[in-house]
Amino acid sequence: MGCARPLGKNKGGYHGQTIDILAVLRDFSSAAIERGWELQVIRVDPKVQLLAARRGRAEAPSGGVGPGSATAGVGQASAALPEHRPRVYISAGIHGDEPAGPLALLNLVKEDLWPANLDLWLCPCLNPGGFLLNRRHNPQGADLNRQYLEPRAEETAAHIRWLRGQPNFHLCLCLHEDWEAAGFYLYELNPDNRPSLSPEMIRAASSVCPVDHAEVIEGWPAHAGIIRPGLDPRTRPQWPEAFYLLNHHTRLSYTLEAPSDFPLGDRVSALVAAVQKALEMASREREKTD
Repeated sequence: MGCARPLGKNKGGYHGQTIDILAVLRDFSSAAIERGWELQVIRVDPKVQLLAARRGRAEAPSGGVGPGSATAGVGQASAALPEHRPRVYISAGIHGDEPAGPLALLNLVKEDLWPANLDLWLCPCLNPGGFLLNRRHNPQGADLNRQYLEPRAEETAAHIRWLRGQPNFHLCLCLHEDWEAAGFYLYELNPDNRPSLSPEMIRAASSVCPVDHAEVIEGWPAHAGIIRPGLDPRTRPQWPEAFYLLNHHTRLSYTLEAPSDFPLGDRVSALVAAVQKALEMASREREKTD
C-alpha cells in the first residue's frame, strides 16, 4: 500500500489544491501536437468549447442509438465490434472540483508511453466552466455527470454529438475523484463478464495511494475497492457518462475514483498508474488474439 496520508481539508466538500484549467489544457494541447495526436474542438456555444484528442487509424462512426433511449440493451450499439486494433476512450474533468483527472491525462500525454497497438481517444476536461469556479457543477448549476439520459446542459449535448461521430470503443475509462473517500476505488461495468481489469488497476493504484476497503461505497456493495453496480437502464433516472457509454459505445467501462483528501500529486499518480495498467492489459489481451 502507498504511504500517502489524508490531509484532513475536505469538510463538507473539496477544499484541496486547485489548478488553472486553461493552462493545463494549453499544456495538454502543446504536448499532444508535439507527440502526433490529432486535436479536435467540441463546440459547446460561441464562447465555450471542449477539447478532444485522438491517435490511431481512422474508423467509421458507431452509428449507435441516440441518447435517452432507456429501452436500448446494455452496450447494444457496440455488440459487434470489428476485429481491429483495440479502441480506448479516456475522459476526465466532468466535475470542476476534481483536478487530478485532467492532470493525469496531461502527464500521460507528456510521458507518451502508450501501447503501440491501441487507438486512443482522450477528453481531458468535460467541464472547464466548473473548474474556473472550483465547483462540481457547470456554471449553470448542472451536475454534468447526471445529464447523459436527458441532456439539458450544453456541454453534455455537445459531448454526445461528438461521441456519435466516433467509433465504438473496446474500453472506456472515466477519471474521477471522491472528496469523501477513504482511499482509491473504481466502478466496473462489464455486462459480458469479460476478464476484469479491476484487481490489477486497484493493485497499481495502491502503490501510491490507499484503497478504500469499505463494504459499501456510495450506496453500492464493494469489495477490495471494486464496485459492480446494477446495469438495468430503467433503474438509473440520471445517467452518468459511464452509463451512457455502456449503452451506446462500449461493452466495458470503468470509472476510477481517487480520494481527493490526499495530496494532489498522489491522486494524479494513482490515476496514471491505474490507467497505464488497464492499457497494458488491453494491449496484452489483443496480442493473445493476433
